[in-house]
Amino acid sequence: MKRFALITALALGIGLASFAQTTPKAPAGPLSGPFQKGERAPVANFTGVVYVATLVKDAPTFNCASSNVTFTPGARSHWHTHAAGQILLVTEGVGYYQEKGQPIRLLRQGEVVQAQPGVEHWHGASPQQGMTHISLNVNTEKGIVDWGRAVTDQEYNRFK
Repeated sequence: MKRFALITALALGIGLASFAQTTPKAPAGPLSGPFQKGERAPVANFTGVVYVATLVKDAPTFNCASSNVTFTPGARSHWHTHAAGQILLVTEGVGYYQEKGQPIRLLRQGEVVQAQPGVEHWHGASPQQGMTHISLNVNTEKGIVDWGRAVTDQEYNRFK
C-alpha cells in the first residue's frame, strides 16, 4: 500500500511539473484586455493618459506594426495620418474616431475602423469611459505615422 501511494505521488508530481512547463504564463504587469497595458505614450502625440504595448514590431518580413493602445477617459491622440492607412480593432470600452471634416464617430467594443491612406484623423476614449484598441499599421515600408497638432477640447467635445 505504501508503495502504491509513493508511485501515485511521484506520478502526480511529474504530471504537475509537466503541466507547469507547458502552460502559458500570464504576462507580467497590468493588463488591458488580453494584452499588457504597456508604457505611457509620449505626451507629444497624445492628450491625457495613454498606454501603448507593442504587439508586433515593424520588420521587413511582414511590413506591419501592431500595438495595444489604452486610453483613459478623455484621453486622445493628436491629429495624424498614415501613408498606408491604419486599422483599429476596439477591444474594450467606449471611444471616438474622427476624420478631418467629418462628424465624430462613437466606437464600442467589437467595432473596426479602417482609416484610409493619408486621411487625417484622431481617436481616443469618451469623456466618461476609457477605450482600448489594437492598432494595425500595414505596408509600413510607406511610413507609419505623421503626427499633427493636438485635438482641441472644443473639437473633442463636439460629439452629439
